[in-house]
Amino acid sequence: MRTFDKKNTIVQFIKFGIVGVSNTLISFFIYYVLLYFKVNYLVASTAGFIVSVLNAYFWNNKYVFSKNEDGHMKTLIKTYISYGGTYLLNMALLFIMVHFLSISKIIAPVLILLITIPLNFILNKFWTFK
Repeated sequence: MRTFDKKNTIVQFIKFGIVGVSNTLISFFIYYVLLYFKVNYLVASTAGFIVSVLNAYFWNNKYVFSKNEDGHMKTLIKTYISYGGTYLLNMALLFIMVHFLSISKIIAPVLILLITIPLNFILNKFWTFK
């Protein structure tokens, strides 16, 4: 069992943030392109999620967290489970913000990142790639 190393965790969080920027750009690119083509915003968000999580798995496994002994398929499944949980939260918040709070479907996904980024880091660090 690893001991908690504050400096290593901070470095990992910064690297996770860098990977997260690429995930976000990929996800938002897909989301906004599909919105442009009149695809439902929840479907567009789902498509962006699927592609961006695959990107997250690759870079988090290669760059952010040390390789684990679980094997690639198990880690990939855990990655989709981790991000899947925050994705469900994302979808619920997106629906609430757009339909009940009248926040633009363009702006709402950006606001949701303030919640999902830290939560994804915690899940990935302490479960997916532990």
